[in-house]
Amino acid sequence: MHVGLEHYLAVSMALFCLGLLGVILRRNLLVIYMSLELMLNAANLALVSFSRFNNKLDGQVLVFFIITVAAAEVAVGLALIVALYRKRQSAHIEDLTSMKL
Repeated sequence: MHVGLEHYLAVSMALFCLGLLGVILRRNLLVIYMSLELMLNAANLALVSFSRFNNKLDGQVLVFFIITVAAAEVAVGLALIVALYRKRQSAHIEDLTSMKL
């Protein structure tokens, strides 16, 4: 069996849909954050697969920069979630309004 581009894109689409469902249906900030990261990785998989099957490195270089920015995003996002948890002892989306000044 030959694994083609359509197989990689099907896996990427499935991962993206799972992440989207997690963002829409869940109320816990940590689960929503993990779902957003899953969506980002699905997009990265699609970029790498297009790059691989077109024999160009453009997509892979773009993924390298996306992963670099995502690392900074993780640090800031987790800091906000920890600050919310320390203040309210909860990480639910409804408690975000309490962070306003």
